[in-house]
Amino acid sequence: MNITIDIGNSSCKIALFEKNRLVRSFPVNELTEKGLLGVLDGLSVDAGILCSVKKDEAWLSELLSKRVKHFFTLTPQLPLPLAIDYQTPQTLGMDRVAAAVGVRAQHPNANLLVIDIGTAITIDFVTSEGVYKGGNISPGPDLRFKALHAYTERLPLVDTEGALPAFGYDTATAIRAGVVGGIVRELDAYIDEQQKNAAVLTFLTGGSAFYFENKLKNRTFADENLVPKGLNAILNFQK
Repeated sequence: MNITIDIGNSSCKIALFEKNRLVRSFPVNELTEKGLLGVLDGLSVDAGILCSVKKDEAWLSELLSKRVKHFFTLTPQLPLPLAIDYQTPQTLGMDRVAAAVGVRAQHPNANLLVIDIGTAITIDFVTSEGVYKGGNISPGPDLRFKALHAYTERLPLVDTEGALPAFGYDTATAIRAGVVGGIVRELDAYIDEQQKNAAVLTFLTGGSAFYFENKLKNRTFADENLVPKGLNAILNFQK
């Protein structure tokens, strides 16, 4: 059995795999030594991989190194089943790489757009030859809502829950329609631009993937486990 751990800016996800088959995945509000030991208890875990956007996870690496026979941390130095064409690979978010590998493993001969809608929105492109070409980063929905509230005197803090008219009829709906509509138009524009050059498959992941899936005019595929699937593919590649 393989274990993958993905630590993002605002959440953590643990997933268990039998070879390429996802057995279970679950979010963790706060990853602790006791909690992780509880997950590992009774399991025969042969290999594990950690992907973290946070700097200090030494305790976690130490624990996994002791409890898992073959343990890896996803870094720019780890061999990948994907070529990276990025000028500063040492600054590239490894979760973005993992999501790209996760899609590539399922569609090895297609041009791919991988859109992760979480704390930030990342849009990454992978060629049909398996080359990661980079991508863009913008604020996610929660950041946009919080910024409007924090940097203005009178705008309230709202979220995606509630009425979503084409044009807001009060302040709350005006903010919601502006933020959500802005993201929808932003993402559709990226997809349209890539479709001009060649056929592209577009995948959404992240906490807000399913919320936006049916709001885009372009066809997309939402998969909340792209990063764990990519991490597992990277882990199997090491073998």
